[in-house]
Amino acid sequence: MMDYPLSLQSFVTRAEQLFPTNPIVSRTADGLFRYTYREYAGRVRQLANALSRLGVAPGDRVGTLAWNHHRHLEAYLAIPAMGSVIHTVNLRLSPDHLTYIINHAEDKVILVDQSLLPLVAAIHDRLQTVSAVVVMGDNTPLPPTTFPILDYEALLAAESDAFSYPAIDERQPAGLCYTSATTGNPKGVLYSHRGIYLHSMSLGLADSAALSEQDVAMPVVPMFHANAWGMPFAAVWFGTPQVLPGPAPTPADLVDLMVGENVTLAAGVPTVWLGVLRELDARQSPPPPLRAILCGGSAAPRALIQAYEERYRIPFVHAYGMTETAPLASIARLKRAHRDLSPAEKLNVRALQGMAVPGMEIRVVGLNGDVAWDGQEMGEILMRGPWVADSYYHDDRSQEAFQDGWLHSGDIATINAEGYLRLVDRTKDLVKSGGEWISSVDLENMLMAHQAVFEACVVGLPHPRWDERPVAFVVPQDPAHPPAKADLLDSLRPHFAKWWIPDDVVFITEIPKTSVGKFLKRALREEYAEHLRGAT
Repeated sequence: MMDYPLSLQSFVTRAEQLFPTNPIVSRTADGLFRYTYREYAGRVRQLANALSRLGVAPGDRVGTLAWNHHRHLEAYLAIPAMGSVIHTVNLRLSPDHLTYIINHAEDKVILVDQSLLPLVAAIHDRLQTVSAVVVMGDNTPLPPTTFPILDYEALLAAESDAFSYPAIDERQPAGLCYTSATTGNPKGVLYSHRGIYLHSMSLGLADSAALSEQDVAMPVVPMFHANAWGMPFAAVWFGTPQVLPGPAPTPADLVDLMVGENVTLAAGVPTVWLGVLRELDARQSPPPPLRAILCGGSAAPRALIQAYEERYRIPFVHAYGMTETAPLASIARLKRAHRDLSPAEKLNVRALQGMAVPGMEIRVVGLNGDVAWDGQEMGEILMRGPWVADSYYHDDRSQEAFQDGWLHSGDIATINAEGYLRLVDRTKDLVKSGGEWISSVDLENMLMAHQAVFEACVVGLPHPRWDERPVAFVVPQDPAHPPAKADLLDSLRPHFAKWWIPDDVVFITEIPKTSVGKFLKRALREEYAEHLRGAT
């Protein structure tokens, strides 16, 4: 077989040569910016030249602090193609965590959106390795700062659009992402050229995301979170037209873009799709021409999937993965054997986290080894595959998560006879009541099926007798007229054992969320730690 390196250098070349007129649309502060893959490729090479002139060498890390837009997409390919490593920095981290990951990664240059420059300004004097800060903006003067900054567009304008790519070993690093920490410092996950190449290929499989040049792709999931699930890389390689939603998009912004740009495939976490659903219901106008929604990050409520598929005829594809898996690990596609199932039975399958995508191996392991494939016995998800990390970047915590060639996810699940995962909970979020486990995810999904509930989050709170008991935190659809607590609890009783039913329902205006849109249960546990102290 020919020794052909699996590197990202071929991604831009292919898009430029075969799909030069396919568009990239980017929402900016000045409106929609449009250009083609031919123009994109030229700017990628200009950026590579500019970074080289700033002293960036193969192996160096370049940080990006940016929303989903065309300049960020240019950095996605320019940096790894020149042999360096793109470090996508999560803009929602605390100043201490931002400082930690930039120093830990030893970023040499930071590319930052002009609107996010205050985040860098607040920590600049604590950054140990950054030699240049490059500001990405839209035709506005650079603001005054106490440290030198460079203009992205001016740097590119001074450079040639010809660049000689260096030889690259497919196993050398191309990208670096850090997990969003709930305790301790974030953990770095390093991606190789080979891993991103194979993961991109997997996104084009018919039984995966089926991404192709025929699509119009819109990654709503942030480009600073697990490489926007790999969609920008794959879309460039396939020549897929892209729509990038820009800074802090609202549900209205997302619907406008999906409708106006004829988006066919969009990817985001459940909280995004809850907001978009509310916007679609309010508009009562024709829905966007989506052939599929790709949803991951946490378990999507069954009612959410049902609403999109029944009200708007938009297929809702449930996926599962982690930053450590680049992130695609499993996907809920129907099998041939499911063709004759009833709509309700098909929905039950779609609501699962699915089966391993080709290339991935998944086990569910309990206290006594691999669990039975019965959809009932719970255990931890273990994974391995060609795009799964084998350690954390310069971090002693690797020993706990990576053992005997498997990634230990910390997620608790069941697996049924057909190999479909059902995510039960994170290990730390399971409610431990009287020595038994209660799945907060199952309770949340059933609560969010109630027509009066917009969002619901269930956490285990300290209890004097049972160690922990579940309490439901609910955001009503109509905050002025919340449903009765008894009605919500009664809606759960036909589906769960008596001891699973939450001890209380607390109505709140907003559920706290992590930097990537997941429920921040730790914040609720801390705020309401005394809520059940007097219970019996």
